[in-house]
Amino acid sequence: MILVTGGAGFIGSNFVLDWLAAGRGPVVNLDKLTYAGNCRNLQSLEGTARHIFVQGDIGDQDLVGRLLASHKPAAVVNFAAESHVDRSIHGPEAFVQTNVVATFRLLEAVRGYWEGLPTGDKAVFRFLQVSTDEVYGSLEPQDPAFTEDHAFKPTSPYSASKAASDHLVRAYHHTYGLPVLTTNCSNNYGPYQFPEKLIPLVIVNALAGKPLPVYGDGRQIRDWLFVGDHCSAIALVMDKGGTGQTYNVGGWNEKPNIEIVLTICAMLDELRPRTDGRGYAQQIVHVKDRRGHDRRYAVDARKIERELGWRPAETFDTGLRKTVNWYLSNAEWVENVQSGAYCEWVKTNYGGDGLRAAR
Repeated sequence: MILVTGGAGFIGSNFVLDWLAAGRGPVVNLDKLTYAGNCRNLQSLEGTARHIFVQGDIGDQDLVGRLLASHKPAAVVNFAAESHVDRSIHGPEAFVQTNVVATFRLLEAVRGYWEGLPTGDKAVFRFLQVSTDEVYGSLEPQDPAFTEDHAFKPTSPYSASKAASDHLVRAYHHTYGLPVLTTNCSNNYGPYQFPEKLIPLVIVNALAGKPLPVYGDGRQIRDWLFVGDHCSAIALVMDKGGTGQTYNVGGWNEKPNIEIVLTICAMLDELRPRTDGRGYAQQIVHVKDRRGHDRRYAVDARKIERELGWRPAETFDTGLRKTVNWYLSNAEWVENVQSGAYCEWVKTNYGGDGLRAAR
């Protein structure tokens, strides 16, 4: 039995689905069900006794304590977080509350549970913190990729709040001996990703005939990681990682945003051509760059390969093709997540360009 927090979100739900499909132990899934948490992601698990869903907040220390006491998990995997830079710019307080304060309360509940375990159970227990490469800051074009030894230099309210939570996790290992592990991943993409992030936003807008908004010159570089590969890395770190250790998880796919957009357009031209015969790339519009936009992230994932034998199974082309095909096949899911709140978010961040039909 493991406890997964944030398991109805994008990465969390993929992890839960993959974990149970692999025949691993049962999952207690705790999720607050904010805008990005979606029970439809877990619809295939309905009626499955090995999946127990609980709606709740990781900041509810009493609730977490009760779940730990009643289900006695051998591990806790913390996906729960506010996780979007744009939202953190417009509303930073929610990021501090969830990523810092609530993570502290989660750690306190877990520490109390772990300290009361029998010696044998205490020795095998793990707390895994799922984090981001953005805690390291931004890289210049010529800089080597981030290693686990890079100092934290967060530049947005989101990344600062995640850096703070990572520091808390490490402090609980150093001070109390809590057996923690941390993974810092690069940009994820894949099925069930809420369409505020670049890849699903471009797919959804393209199919709807809307502009494809690109910040600034579109030359911001990210390392892209297929979510299934990320989930396999997390499971491996849980099984074999050294307590107190941090592992960077990357896809070895550094690409500028504009290249991502053009690649998606080309795939859609092939898989779902426009009825007017024109290419989707004509829908691209450049919008004002966001404040403090980091130019480049890239992680050096050699440690997890060297120590645990992990490498991504997907290339960027195979992973992106799987992703595009998933969105093409799941129009109902897309329609259901595009609420009024989502439309307001697009208007706030892209000045309405994401809402108007392409001309």
